[in-house]
Amino acid sequence: MATEYITLGAVLLLSLIGHNMTVVYATGIVLGLKVLGLDTALTALGSHGLNWGIILLTAAILVPIATGEITLQTMIDSFKTPIGIFAVLAGLLAAVAGGGGLKLLTTTTELIPALIIGTMVGVIAFKGVAVGPLIAGGFTYFVMSLMTHFH
Repeated sequence: MATEYITLGAVLLLSLIGHNMTVVYATGIVLGLKVLGLDTALTALGSHGLNWGIILLTAAILVPIATGEITLQTMIDSFKTPIGIFAVLAGLLAAVAGGGGLKLLTTTTELIPALIIGTMVGVIAFKGVAVGPLIAGGFTYFVMSLMTHFH
């Protein structure tokens, strides 16, 4: 039972040392729910948190359209340069990888610790962003699919 607190405390400490406030806040929320015994809220966060996060992330990305900073013409113009076309393809691949990652995270839970460790190293040591488990899950799902296909 104390193992959860020690592990979350270590993540919190490493995040503070690495100056990654996103992980500090996320760990604080999870640790707070755990300390307060709010198991129902913790379960809801675990079950629905990825979807809530994706909704918030998507909403934030759409704000420049709502403010007029990005227009329909701007979106059409993105197809007129090689880097724009590459960005569209990269977005497409990231969305597909994220979808595979979401599937992997919900069906193959034994890989979650490895994805979390890799993400934490990327966030703390390399100043990455904590969306890593979803994308890493997508890459892992892709590799697993290839391995299944060729076996």
